[in-house]
Amino acid sequence: MREFIVEADGGSRGNPGPAGYGAVLLDALTGQTLVEAAEYIGIATNNVAEYRGLVAGLRAARDLDPGAAVHVRMDSKLVVEQMSGRWKIKHPDLKPLAAEAARVLPPDRVTYEWIPRERNKHADRLANEAMDAGRRGEQWSPAESTADLDTEAAPSGLSGPGDTVAAGGAEAGADVRAARVVATPSAGWAPPDLGAPATFVLLRHGETPLTPQKRFSGSGGSDPSLSDVGREQAQRVAAALARRGTVQAIVSSPLARTRETAAIVAAGLDLEVAVADGLRETDFGAWEGLTFGEVHERHPDDLNAWLTDPEARPTGGGESFAATAARVAAARDELVTAYAGRTVLLVTHVTPIKTFVRLALGAPPESLFRMELSAASLSAVAYYADGNASVRLFNDTSHLR
Repeated sequence: MREFIVEADGGSRGNPGPAGYGAVLLDALTGQTLVEAAEYIGIATNNVAEYRGLVAGLRAARDLDPGAAVHVRMDSKLVVEQMSGRWKIKHPDLKPLAAEAARVLPPDRVTYEWIPRERNKHADRLANEAMDAGRRGEQWSPAESTADLDTEAAPSGLSGPGDTVAAGGAEAGADVRAARVVATPSAGWAPPDLGAPATFVLLRHGETPLTPQKRFSGSGGSDPSLSDVGREQAQRVAAALARRGTVQAIVSSPLARTRETAAIVAAGLDLEVAVADGLRETDFGAWEGLTFGEVHERHPDDLNAWLTDPEARPTGGGESFAATAARVAAARDELVTAYAGRTVLLVTHVTPIKTFVRLALGAPPESLFRMELSAASLSAVAYYADGNASVRLFNDTSHLR
């Protein structure tokens, strides 16, 4: 089964006011843009525009492959929660739009994920282009930006850039020019050579006294140092990486256990250690130092919410997984720019490493609970110039045996 990613956004300048949407259809395997859609929809609210973008993205996926599975990523918490069935739809303007979105593809082939606004820039740009066109009394048109595309490369079942595509609920045959198919290589062709990627080797720190006890140990707790076992693990990592000879730089979380691990590895590789605050562990609030069982006994409602909602925070003002993901994504983007084409060891923690992997795979937030990550384990993700990511290694502990 083919898999697509739909990124959609909508906006209203006035709420209600002049509104438009943007939607992008991506190949889930390669990250390649397949279709862009946008439309000025007149006076509407932000929520209506967001739903219209969702419908347009789902229709583009259905038109390209009716049997595909689709993962939707949007920065509208309302749309994601309502379409996921966790929130009720009360507003009369949104009920028919949600029903329309649910009819495009079988619900069991569509999943939803909330993403921060900064990770939805492509769809946001298209929505703003549509609103700008509406301000000029025009509809958004890709004609100028696609003049040099090879229209023969458009997949069957979708129009080429010079044709009209009805999208976002427009009447069939309406000349809205609201979408374009992006030229893609034929099946079986390799992606273009984009040069050496930025490769992040992700090292979880060595054991601390809390690690074998499986206690919550985040950025808001006692900030423990490594145990003797943890220091030996770091030495083994250093020896293994020295044999490979590929690491060119080291960046660490600011917490004591990661900086100590990084220092031991850096001594073995003759490298300096930089520090990135975005690599720190999640703040687990009042749960710091407790076991899972103790948290379940003392704060059952908060724990259940945390296990099901990425926006939920641990008791006592801890950090949600959504906030952690936004912080890690920002750090990732800065590091990719700073270390383009290089291999960098990032010494960090369980949640940031799982988040790097989750974001690279486009997996939902609940996947964080489905990954096992050992102390002093190595994982790796490569980032290419086109924004595509490739997970190359996960939870390797062979160097410890």
